[in-house]
Amino acid sequence: MLSPQKSVREAIVISGHEIDSVPDRPAVFVLRAGTSAPYLARTSLLRRRLKRVLRMIGGEVDQIEYWLTGSQLESTLLFVDLAKQLLPDQWRRITRLRPPVFLRVTTENEFPRTLISSKFGRGTTFGPLESRAAAERFEAGVLDLFQVRRCEENLIPSLDHPGCMYGEMGRCLRPCQAAVSIDEYRGEVKRLEAFLQTEGASLRESAESARDAASSDMRFEDAARLHERVERIKEVQSRSGELARPMERLWGAAIVGSAQEQSLSLFVMAGGSWTGPIEVPIAKTVGAGQSLDAKLREIAGGVTEGSPDLEHLSILSRWHGSSWRDGEWVAFDAPGKFPYRRLINAISRYRLRQAPGPTALPAPAPPNQP
Repeated sequence: MLSPQKSVREAIVISGHEIDSVPDRPAVFVLRAGTSAPYLARTSLLRRRLKRVLRMIGGEVDQIEYWLTGSQLESTLLFVDLAKQLLPDQWRRITRLRPPVFLRVTTENEFPRTLISSKFGRGTTFGPLESRAAAERFEAGVLDLFQVRRCEENLIPSLDHPGCMYGEMGRCLRPCQAAVSIDEYRGEVKRLEAFLQTEGASLRESAESARDAASSDMRFEDAARLHERVERIKEVQSRSGELARPMERLWGAAIVGSAQEQSLSLFVMAGGSWTGPIEVPIAKTVGAGQSLDAKLREIAGGVTEGSPDLEHLSILSRWHGSSWRDGEWVAFDAPGKFPYRRLINAISRYRLRQAPGPTALPAPAPPNQP
């Protein structure tokens, strides 16, 4: 897979005396001087930033490397990857990445439960969610729909177990008190996992079918109760946010600006890790739509699934949920379901937003950068 630091754009290397030839554009750069640790930073105005830094350090540098960037997403990915390579002991402090947040179904105990985590593990993993608070709200809603335990203990069933209020209210199957068999309990867990795997569709469709059947049989009280359940399921579905999915189905494409003229960049989230940037030339001819479709099909054929990467997922969460998001996001389920038409429409929206003139939308202000 491609990674940002191995993109088609190699680093441009200059000496400290060639700064006047550097463009005043967004970039990530590295200064090297003697045996000191490299100085890594990103900026929206490269030449101005380099002159200011060189004044601060007295102008003595052996080498300057820089990469022009076309978007906040590309800049962040490149900055994080370079920090991990060049400053392995400091990169977490420098990048200030917040860990991604997932809802997992753990299988460490024979009676599985849900767990909010920032790490991968065995069992179904759903996310990334917008924040830990959002994950807690989503988990609470999910558990209200199923009779799965909420306790965190390493459960060993016993008739003498004191139980909890959820068991007394009928909202837990009480495996702690051996009230159900392992198979009965795991059947309920499988229903919960199906809810996550289908993003709620499995439970909602079942409830809708039961509601419609009750209405057809003129059991209107049952239909009203089931309608309330359908609405409750929809409300829980909405708590997951736009981004969260089962990890194996976390595919999507970010359409952002490019450092190259007459081009934009495509970053593909493939199974939890980024591929890109992939340059997409934008023609100004009448037949541009056809050539764009062909280019997207070429891209789809070269994308392969990667292993989930916590840092890449952190960057996805930060970029997608930020007020300064500078591109379009198109989610899809797998490489075989590459959404060509939706991608073309998203590219058109992005180009319209970037077009000069009175109808153009204002670009979002970038955040403070390290």
